Parts: sequence; structure tokens; C-alpha cells
Amino acid sequence: MTTENTEIDQEIDDLTLEQNANGEQLIVEELGVEEQLTQDLAKEKDKYLRLFAEFENYKRRTSKERIELFKTANQEVLLAMLPVLDDFDRAIVEISKSEDEILLKGVELIHEKLKNTLVSKGLEQVEVKAGDAFDADFAEAITQIPAPSDKMKGKIVDVLEKGYKLGDKIIRFPKVVIGQ
Repeated sequence: MTTENTEIDQEIDDLTLEQNANGEQLIVEELGVEEQLTQDLAKEKDKYLRLFAEFENYKRRTSKERIELFKTANQEVLLAMLPVLDDFDRAIVEISKSEDEILLKGVELIHEKLKNTLVSKGLEQVEVKAGDAFDADFAEAITQIPAPSDKMKGKIVDVLEKGYKLGDKIIRFPKVVIGQ
């Protein structure tokens, strides 16, 4: 029996060693899996943060674009109305030459009403006048003429057509004549 006991004891010891070896192997494998899971979690967190930041940028950009769109939504309509405003300006000049005060007053009232409506929609006149220094960023030079005096060289001599802006954007540049 002792030989049998010794063989059985040996088999039990061998099984214990295998279990220990397998147990250690399982622990090593669990550590490897845990490291892999930690790395995967870090990658997913990074993806999430990047996606979240990208979405925030998208929201900010679309909000800014929407605000800009609202500011300039009327641009086409306002551009279409500018020739009418110009015609009113010319009509007032011609009517003021006549002696019909009532007609002049009526046309001026309609002109002011149209102008105030356009201003309430965001239209502003670009302020340039004769004697100002010419700046190509704010005016369009139609032609150059000999300057009436030396101090008018490179300056605006006459404004042929008024310019207008909508918010900060110029939608029609003033057309000017500059002195050489």
C-alpha cells in the first residue's frame, strides 16, 4: 500500500503543480486581458472626447452660420431695392427744381418711409464724400479726372452713386471720381 500511496501522493502533487501552473497562467492571462481592456477603454475614451469636442465645434459653427445668415438674409431684397432708393434721390433733386412744394413734400415723405424701412432691416449708408482720401476697400473708382487743386490729388472729387452695407459687409460700394 505504501507504493500505491506514494504513487497517489505523487499524482496529487503533480495535479497540484499543474493547477498552480494553470492558476498562475490564468493570473498572467487575466493581467494581460486587464491591460488590454484598460488600453481599449483609454482608446474609447479618447474617441469619445474627440467626438464630443467635434460636436461642440459643429454646434458653435452652425450657430455662428445661422446668426450670419439671419443678418444677411435680406441682402438680395435690399440690393433689389437700392435702385428704387437711388431713383427717389434723383426724383427729389429734379422735383426741388420745380416750384411745387406739395409734390416735393409728398415725394420726400415716401422717400423717408422707404429709407427708414430699409434701415430697420439693417441697411446702412457707407459714408464717403468729396474731399475724403480714396480707399479702395470702401469705394470703387469709376474714373480719374485732373484734380481741381493740388490738395485734391488722390482724393474723392465726386460721389456718383451711394454705397450701402448690411451689418459689417458692404453690399454695394460707392462709385466715386478721384482726382489725379
